[in-house]
Amino acid sequence: MTDRIERAALPELSQPRRIMLCRRQGQITSVDDPSTISELLKQPDVFIWVDMQNPEETDIELLREEFLLHPLTIEDATRHHERPKLDSYDHYYFLVFYVIGYDSEHARLVTHALNLCVGANYIVSIHAGTMTVLDQTLARWQRNEQQFNHGSGGILYELLDAIVDDYFPVIDELAERIETIEEQIFARFREDVVRDIFALKRELLHVRRIVAPQRDVLNVLIRRDVPIFERTNVIYLQDIYDHIVRITDSIDTYRELLSSALDAFLSVQSNQLNQIVKVLTITSIILMSAALIAGIYGMNFAYMPELQWRFGYLWALALMIMTGVGLLIFFRLRKWL
Repeated sequence: MTDRIERAALPELSQPRRIMLCRRQGQITSVDDPSTISELLKQPDVFIWVDMQNPEETDIELLREEFLLHPLTIEDATRHHERPKLDSYDHYYFLVFYVIGYDSEHARLVTHALNLCVGANYIVSIHAGTMTVLDQTLARWQRNEQQFNHGSGGILYELLDAIVDDYFPVIDELAERIETIEEQIFARFREDVVRDIFALKRELLHVRRIVAPQRDVLNVLIRRDVPIFERTNVIYLQDIYDHIVRITDSIDTYRELLSSALDAFLSVQSNQLNQIVKVLTITSIILMSAALIAGIYGMNFAYMPELQWRFGYLWALALMIMTGVGLLIFFRLRKWL
């Protein structure tokens, strides 16, 4: 059924389907005939990892016939945009966990669902597209199986821990964007920064909708007596749970910072509008005083001495200028300008 092969001959990373078998002695081999999986799983010293990328009908049939997965599990595993969750079945658990990345070129989040069927001596990972974190975990398992404490619990911990650790750089990128937004508000005010604020709040909400249910998933694994895991593995899952809690707290903090940034933006915008209105009001008052003088000398009375005066025109202009300057000095002294 299986032959001992060199590690270089193991299935290449990012293949559509990879089936790897590990025995307690540390021998890792590939399974050429998938129809033998059900028989191999009956052997106590065997652990199997099946990785399916963009599963086809033959892969679904393999899950149904060899692993005896429930139809609801197969339906959820092949459906996109499934919410993070944990379902318990007779002989396995079904987990939906998310891999989160950050596309720096387009400044946006990238999320991929990873569906895991975890039994006592097997793991089936189902996903769309390639996942670097999955390839890295598989490669580490190939290099040193003993490090993973032969069994699904140890490998599940290594995989989930790698996924959660990749969340921290994403959160750091979002934090840097918040700092940039704050600079654009206070250092060099931009009118369209409000659009960036709402876009970032939407991304943080999206991350929280992923992370919060995953915290509940880990909480269930930690607090429930899971027969397929050893007690030592549950202790390791506690470490991942702590990381998830830290990330959730960071997301909530950054959402509050964005709300404060939005309030600051509206405050600065309102203050600028008040400054404009104040300048326009002062300008209107000065022009109104000049218009008052022009209106007085524009009245059609027969006896107005200044109308016949040689310097009457210059006097009217000088009076307008002095009145305007006087008003400006008055506004300065009152600190209205």
